[in-house]
Amino acid sequence: MFRFNVSVHARPRSMQLGPIVAIRGLRLQTLSVSPAALGEPMGASFEVAQSHLNELPRMFFEPDGSFVWVGEVGDLKPWQVDGVVYDRNASLHVVEMKGSCSETAFDTLLSAFGWPGTDLIFQLTDEGVFIDEGEFRRFAVVR
Repeated sequence: MFRFNVSVHARPRSMQLGPIVAIRGLRLQTLSVSPAALGEPMGASFEVAQSHLNELPRMFFEPDGSFVWVGEVGDLKPWQVDGVVYDRNASLHVVEMKGSCSETAFDTLLSAFGWPGTDLIFQLTDEGVFIDEGEFRRFAVVR
């Protein structure tokens, strides 16, 4: 099970490694990303993401880009993901998400945003740092 509160961005062309930081008992390699570099488009438009998300069972997607996806009644570990997708210039710009779900469900969400064709980075909202996908997956696992 993953637990997270993140902003998801397309991996910028220009960025550098940042410091290694300790968060939740993990040493994570951060990324140094300038705000100007965060404009890379994701690999899907708002409409494509909306179409993919609307196909998911128990997904509630609003025209403003907000969504809620919940697990099935009776799941051993109940889960829910809340989020908002933002677009700019006909492509997704950033996705904000928080909640918990299985890694498989998380991958399903990411696929609606153009992953794995688009490399992604994750800004940990509460911690204020950027990390790559591998570090995110280590961080998000509920221990």
